[in-house]
Amino acid sequence: MSYKKDYERGILRKEGLEAYKDVFDDSTLRGIFRLISQGVISKIVGPIKIGKEANVFVAESSQGKKAVKIYRVSSNFKKMYDYMAPDPRFTGMKRNKMSIIYSWARKEYRNLLKAREAGVSVPTPYAVYKNILVMEFIGDAEAAPQLNKTEFHHPEEFYEMLISNIKKLVQDAKLVHGDLSAFNVLDNDGRPVIIDLSHAVTLAYPNVATLLKRDMNAICTFFNKRGVKLDSEEEWKKNFAKK
Repeated sequence: MSYKKDYERGILRKEGLEAYKDVFDDSTLRGIFRLISQGVISKIVGPIKIGKEANVFVAESSQGKKAVKIYRVSSNFKKMYDYMAPDPRFTGMKRNKMSIIYSWARKEYRNLLKAREAGVSVPTPYAVYKNILVMEFIGDAEAAPQLNKTEFHHPEEFYEMLISNIKKLVQDAKLVHGDLSAFNVLDNDGRPVIIDLSHAVTLAYPNVATLLKRDMNAICTFFNKRGVKLDSEEEWKKNFAKK
């Protein structure tokens, strides 16, 4: 029986998943089945987020809900390569499409592990295989919303919690997110959870200070629109500039 026939017979299906058949190419399906056979997940039940670079789905498992992030094999792997090439952790990386996409998935897995070990509020990573990353599901019955979809009652408190986590990421995990915005921070019942760490780089990365300043500017701009009076340059100096 072919993998696509398995899909059609319901191993990966749930209401609405038929619209995302293009995500599950044969290689990805084989990876999903491997994770199922290993007991990491039992089945995929629905989409959380559909993007150009990756798609995130809810999966069931014996431990409860999990999130499954599948990087598209049609992603801009050249852009990924250019981003990873200066990273000391990826010296000698092969310059072919699938190798780069698989390395990108492993990069996010490693970054999540480092962040969790440092006490940063990020999803717990459980497994990575090929272009598939399995991690903690953030939320209850529904997935926790992104900040851009949140109505804040106390935006100042939320910002302070978020900046505390960004400081842990930089000072303890020795990572800079590099692509931080309201789209990759979740509001988990009033507490921030930072997601999408595939872009995160070590402090040895070229121009890392510029990336951190860009992150701070994006976050300060967002919270300024929510009534919190912030100056991104002052926040940078107060929290990250070397004394």
